[in-house]
Amino acid sequence: MKPAHVLERILEGLLFASRWLLAPLYLGLCLALVPLLIAFFRELVHVCVIAFSGTETEIILGLLSLVDLAMMGSLLIIVIFSSYQNFVSRIDREDHKDWPDWMGTIDFAGLKIKVLSSIVAISAIELLKEFMSLQAVTPADERRLYWLVIIHVVFVASSVVLALSDWLGGASHGDGGAKH
Repeated sequence: MKPAHVLERILEGLLFASRWLLAPLYLGLCLALVPLLIAFFRELVHVCVIAFSGTETEIILGLLSLVDLAMMGSLLIIVIFSSYQNFVSRIDREDHKDWPDWMGTIDFAGLKIKVLSSIVAISAIELLKEFMSLQAVTPADERRLYWLVIIHVVFVASSVVLALSDWLGGASHGDGGAKH
């Protein structure tokens, strides 16, 4: 075997093994679920406390916060499992009887779409919370709402462009974008 070929094989082996450097990042994202869980239960207690004395708007805002936190947790799980399976290693499904169907089937393009879709949904919830919490609209509120709407529209447009580009990319490869 030629020395250049041996060097190439060693380099490729190191590059392939370097994928394991991502595993601690995904473990860190798992640990990030703990403060999210704490925030969720803190908000749940808040909603329960105001259930009898709060206004309908306050209760709805609290429930929207709970939905927002749950969506963020779901997004983290999607990113953790999909990224681990796409970039590090496959998880053996045989040992997990309650394995969800989507796990292990989301490729990188699908993951991008899911992440951006979740961001759009979270942005929409935040925008709705802002609209519902308005009492009297001041010029500062108008400016803040203006920018929140602009940011949300940018997220929506980005999602559409990304989905369209993935669909067109899939169509140009002969699958018609059917995998999305």
